[in-house]
Amino acid sequence: MSDSAVAFTPGFAEWSFPAEPGAVRTARTLVRDTLREWGMDVVMDITALLVSELVTNSLRYASGPIGVRMYSRPGPTLLVEVSDPLPDPPRERAAEADDEGGRGLQLVALASRRWGTRPGTTGKTVWFELSLPG
Repeated sequence: MSDSAVAFTPGFAEWSFPAEPGAVRTARTLVRDTLREWGMDVVMDITALLVSELVTNSLRYASGPIGVRMYSRPGPTLLVEVSDPLPDPPRERAAEADDEGGRGLQLVALASRRWGTRPGTTGKTVWFELSLPG
């Protein structure tokens, strides 16, 4: 599995992954390493978890490249975006106690400051914000 850092500057990072199972692990590792480098260890675990959920959704429902972007913004907040070529927005569903899946968007909604989706020219982006201490 190859990954390519399209851009990296303090406070901004962007990657693109092929729609392959290893994308989830690679995205999680890059998110953790980048946030550690930025000194944002406090949100590293939750960000990696939420990115894992969204990249997994992209792998399950879309084909083609998966994009992940992170921005630190005034507020202070961390904005994370996961894009894929499928134009259909994700649907939050209520998972039953014994269901093996269906909790990814619930996790994003519960753990983030706010989240949403927006259409793109060739697909969609699911984004979330996390509050940063300070």
